Amino acid sequence: MLVVFIRTLVLYSIVIIVMRIMGKRQIGQLQPFELAVAIMISELAAVPMQDTRIPLVNGIIPILTLLIAQLVLSFVSLKSVKARGVICGKPSILIENGRIIESNLRSEMYTLNDLLEQLRIKDSPNIADIEFAILETNGQLSIIPKSQKRPVTVEDLKLSTEYEGLPLDFIVDGKVMVGNLEKSKLGEHWLRQNLAKHGIKDYKEVLFASLDSQGNLYYQKKEGRKEK
Repeated sequence: MLVVFIRTLVLYSIVIIVMRIMGKRQIGQLQPFELAVAIMISELAAVPMQDTRIPLVNGIIPILTLLIAQLVLSFVSLKSVKARGVICGKPSILIENGRIIESNLRSEMYTLNDLLEQLRIKDSPNIADIEFAILETNGQLSIIPKSQKRPVTVEDLKLSTEYEGLPLDFIVDGKVMVGNLEKSKLGEHWLRQNLAKHGIKDYKEVLFASLDSQGNLYYQKKEGRKEK
């Protein structure tokens, strides 16, 4: 039993490291060859976990081999546009100027029902309102509405806006994010002083606190009371 436990931990650690090296893309964003590698790695790890008669190295070596192959293919596709088209494929236009391209539907083995379902999911049920619908290489459907059907933006209204950056997290679950405090150039004294104005004397009382690009401090106590 102990052997199985240790083997499982070893293989789990290796799979996590390998998947981390492969990148941060979600499953729905994987290219076909990346998805194939991910599935094969999971299968290769499962066999030595279940059968202790199989040497652990027989599972580790194929996993590392797949990792190397995946990294090589990624590097080649990164450097060569032609290789990228062969390895990853090319986007396919399914709708152009409100008209369905039947030949592309057939070549991608994409049924009309599949297309209509994806359009509804994307809140674009009316084909006549769509300029382009593009099937990306990862299987996602990108929709570009016609110009007159796009939501109105601030630029369309000719209004000026202020810069909005990312807020800096100062406290997460009672722990101070020292790096973010240093980045803001405000320091712990400033943070303590501002929290004290609201009766907070200890960081551990705070569930979350952040500073937005306008200099406004947001915080929430662990008791669930939300204040600004």
